[in-house]
Amino acid sequence: MAVWLAGIGVSRGVAIGRVQRILGGDGDIPEYLLGQEEVEPEIERFTAAQKLARDQLREVRKQIPRGLPGEIAAFIDTHLLMLDDRSLKDAVIAIIRQTRINAEVALLRQRDQLIQVFEQMEDPYLRTRKDDVSHVADRILRILIKSEKGMLPKAGATREPQVIVADDLAPADVILMAQQHVVAFITEYGGPLSHTAILARSIGLPGIVGLHGARRLLQEDELLIVDGEPGHALASPDAGALKFYRAKQDQQAATRKALGKLKDKAAVSRDGQKITLLANIELPEDAKHAAKMGAEGVGLYRTEFLYMNREGLPGEEEQYEAYSRVVSSVKGPITIRTLDLGADKQVDSGRAHHGPTPNNPALGLRAIRLCLREPELFRSQVRALLRASAHGNVKIMLPMISSLQEFKQARALMDSARAELVREKKKVGENVEIGAMIEVPAAAISAPILARHAKFFSIGTNDLIQYTLAIDRVDDEVNYLYDPLHPAVLQLIRQTIQAGDHARIPVAMCGEMAGDPRYTRLLLGLGLTEFSMHPAGVLEVKRLIIESDIGQLRTRVAEILDDTDGSRLREDLEALTHA
Repeated sequence: MAVWLAGIGVSRGVAIGRVQRILGGDGDIPEYLLGQEEVEPEIERFTAAQKLARDQLREVRKQIPRGLPGEIAAFIDTHLLMLDDRSLKDAVIAIIRQTRINAEVALLRQRDQLIQVFEQMEDPYLRTRKDDVSHVADRILRILIKSEKGMLPKAGATREPQVIVADDLAPADVILMAQQHVVAFITEYGGPLSHTAILARSIGLPGIVGLHGARRLLQEDELLIVDGEPGHALASPDAGALKFYRAKQDQQAATRKALGKLKDKAAVSRDGQKITLLANIELPEDAKHAAKMGAEGVGLYRTEFLYMNREGLPGEEEQYEAYSRVVSSVKGPITIRTLDLGADKQVDSGRAHHGPTPNNPALGLRAIRLCLREPELFRSQVRALLRASAHGNVKIMLPMISSLQEFKQARALMDSARAELVREKKKVGENVEIGAMIEVPAAAISAPILARHAKFFSIGTNDLIQYTLAIDRVDDEVNYLYDPLHPAVLQLIRQTIQAGDHARIPVAMCGEMAGDPRYTRLLLGLGLTEFSMHPAGVLEVKRLIIESDIGQLRTRVAEILDDTDGSRLREDLEALTHA
């Protein structure tokens, strides 16, 4: 009998395969007491499993496909550090020695204790770090129990497509799945903005999260259809359902093939309006991939990863060489964001002063605030960026601007750095534009004032949405409230675009919303003319632009947003996708 299940769709596409459930509930873990003579061998067994887990992650890190967000590597590095952390390793060994319990149970006990510590933290972001603890512990557990159901399938082990069903998955698991015969995944927990979800979208692996009870409801080797966009799963489908979804798969394959023909075609709408499509990148090789996908340049180059996973700060020369390589590899314009450390990108080397941990780092000392507090940190980066600007068409963007005073302070420091370089007779690009990233509601509301001083705006929707709606987008407890179509969010986006138009400065969008085809026509209707996104999203967004009449969209979107009733706002906006 067919079973219909619904969760949160995080990565589009239809997949059909056999269910493979992997390690989930603690009930899967054996528990037994050891004899005194078995204690040391058990410790050796745990240590070997920990080492193998570390080796697996290192191998996964080497296999990260090109073009994926740089934070994926940083995320895996975090798990590698956790594997060697004494609060995990030494504590588990101590539990085995003191209680003579087997390694699996000792690891679970320490995992639960660490999770409890994180759950008691006031800051929502730090509370979500408990997921990292679970991912690391699960990886070791899968090795310890040596169960095929606890491991991902090995390449070539089966010719039949597999759908992984698990409590949760780490990004490293998704990378492994993409290289094997896994066509989709379902997890009981997680949200649409987790690293796992973002990675799945980047590599085109259909996925559903938040489908509670999936491991209990779905049987091993059961035939399963996964439709990632609506978040639907159909178990034991009949012949009619299989025929329908296979036809949908064929249609999607044909669409992907057709998209490939758009790589060299300009993004011009039916009514003749040219739209600029740019890419978000972290590494020089990302720029090459973006160009192959039809991006005309780079709308966001994130620089903070140069500062992460290291003990000391990068010097000016190291930064100059890194930025120069990226600038030289980009054929079009490149917008480089000054370092955005803090919140979900913590780094010991990023601050000269180490104070107490803030209660909410997302609202604390981060991005431009950190740079203004530590002017030497900022000065070193700005000098390197200005020198690199001599090698291409560089624009510099300041993140998390919330007031005109911040923007003026930063620009004054940059003017001083430029004057120093000129005195030192070092080459600097001519007319390097300085812009503001609009991701704080205060900046969007005061956009008409900022627009008189900034040379361009770029809307960072990921943070703008979470700050506007007062929710932490990585917190599973509240991320269901993350809503790009909330009227307040749309009004702030519209205000920013209108302020840019009035001041005759370009306005781009570099948040995830820009690369989501569900919102392309809405953004066109709001007047957005520059989109920057992950390279994988460029062609589909381009297709929608080519098929759209932007003049008609602007009229329709204005009517929808100005409707004082607003009862059908969401339905009307979603209908634009299929217009």
